[in-house]
Amino acid sequence: QVQLVESGGGLVPAGGSLRLSCTASGRTFSSYVVGWFRQAPGNEREFVAAISRSGGSTYYADSVKGRFTISRDNAKNTVYLQMNSLKPEDTAVYYCAAQAIYSYSKLANEYNYWGQGTRVTVSS
Repeated sequence: QVQLVESGGGLVPAGGSLRLSCTASGRTFSSYVVGWFRQAPGNEREFVAAISRSGGSTYYADSVKGRFTISRDNAKNTVYLQMNSLKPEDTAVYYCAAQAIYSYSKLANEYNYWGQGTRVTVSS
């Protein structure tokens, strides 16, 4: 079992940057693949990025590739999402999620642990 807590959201102007953090409880954090998802009002939850257990492999949605970077520090039980060149369409609640079955997944229903979300608002 793992509990996830996101932080780092806020209001930022277009072109700005934010770094989100996802901190996990438990001593087996390195056993989990971690993903970031986001959900804007009226939209379905969508995949943003994922990182392998060791951090050696990363995956991104096309919409954020080249602007967002996912990383992890297993010693700190934390996964980060560095978001640069933010656009108004990046406005959403961002969730981190963890799963221990698949080596990689961009499907929300394959993740069984979720945080409460952190809101990101990008003003134009």
